[in-house]
Amino acid sequence: MTKTTASAAGSWRELLGREYLGAAIVLAGGVAIYATNEFITISLLPSAVADIGGERLYAWVTTVYLVASVMAATTVGSMLTRFGPRTAYLAALLSFAAGSGLCSLAPTMELLLVGRVVQGLAGGVLAGLGYAVISAALPDRLWTRASAVVSAMWGIGTLLGPATGGLFAQFGFWRGGFGLLAVLAVAVSLLVPLALPARAEIDQEAHRTRIPVWSLLLLGLAALAVSGAVIPHSAVAIAGLLAVGVILVVVFIVVDRRASAAVLPRKAFEPGPLKWIYLTLGLLMAATMADMYVPLFGQRLGALAPVVAGFLGAALSVGWTVGEIASASVTNVRITVRLVAIAPLVMAAGLVLAACTQTDRASGGFVVAWAVALVITGSGIGMGWPHLSAWAMGSVVDDAPQQAVAAAAINSVQLMCGAFGAGLAGVAVNLRAAPDATASRLMFGAFAVLAVIGSVASYRSGRGQGR
Repeated sequence: MTKTTASAAGSWRELLGREYLGAAIVLAGGVAIYATNEFITISLLPSAVADIGGERLYAWVTTVYLVASVMAATTVGSMLTRFGPRTAYLAALLSFAAGSGLCSLAPTMELLLVGRVVQGLAGGVLAGLGYAVISAALPDRLWTRASAVVSAMWGIGTLLGPATGGLFAQFGFWRGGFGLLAVLAVAVSLLVPLALPARAEIDQEAHRTRIPVWSLLLLGLAALAVSGAVIPHSAVAIAGLLAVGVILVVVFIVVDRRASAAVLPRKAFEPGPLKWIYLTLGLLMAATMADMYVPLFGQRLGALAPVVAGFLGAALSVGWTVGEIASASVTNVRITVRLVAIAPLVMAAGLVLAACTQTDRASGGFVVAWAVALVITGSGIGMGWPHLSAWAMGSVVDDAPQQAVAAAAINSVQLMCGAFGAGLAGVAVNLRAAPDATASRLMFGAFAVLAVIGSVASYRSGRGQGR
């Protein structure tokens, strides 16, 4: 007999049917808005600086947003247990709309940064709720497919964000990009009362759940250090900031393990696969940060037009989305365990191909090879992500409050490791005086090594899943 997991036994027809379609739209929409905002700003920012000034604060538009997102993501579990899915989602969406509106009206860069902080705080909660509410709004048989839909929104955001931002910037209307995000957030919020439950089963334990203040502070400082590592050109300064970030993460783990209010579930510090699941998710996410420099190298090495280079960067997202949808349809336990085990190696193969094909004055054939390499890289993370997410959420099914913490921790790990990945990319690129082919090879090679290391964690993540 073919063995299947409870979380993988549902069907796409059921998830997208009348009963659960509204919840799926809300969950996916919240993450899509967050992801699109993250990438749309890259295209809008040059026009914004030309209009309102503040070039010296250019990098901090991304930095403050990321730090606020990481800090807010740690409060998702507490918000969900205290206020329930419906109120938590409404608060996050409407706060995000307010922050986007402030960005669209900002007369100075300083006020734009304030708007970005509000966006980041609300966006971090939105992205975390996308996973955390799955276990509260959907039956466990749909968790894997719902995780695939929610996570695929990152790929869609990577594709739509730069394109939409570029379109608004092309017409000199950068404020319209932020205004569109505000409108979308309000539109999704209208579905929330109809699609999500007011309270979840974990409500009776809400009084036991507190915001993890110290863990939140340490994560915020670590994110600030790592995000700042991409600003200086000195390799010593970058390495020093990354080292500070690593030290703060180690302190965070020590503090979080002993805290009564924690970011990670208690089971992550006990024997078992949960800690390896989170580590695999983190390493996979960190390795995808190579994509942030793809448009730049496409223009410098392949002489591509900015629009074409932007779509080259979307190749990783295409592979991620396709790989994720296909992998989420697999229900055989042994096959899913094997898919997760080899996912980092597939990523490593794509990154190695990308590294080997980086060359100055690249021809069309090399550019095609880059696109293929990025699709392979993205398919690697797509193979493993939905199953890893479902395993994390299902690892503490016997403890409802801890289940909410386990689900919210997926997003915290994703954001934190994405920040470290961005810092690592900055280190590799800034080792060279200019972003040339050697810098590109160093970056892709470093992430390939990181992906290979991730295969150890992915193998251990699958232990015991058959039971």
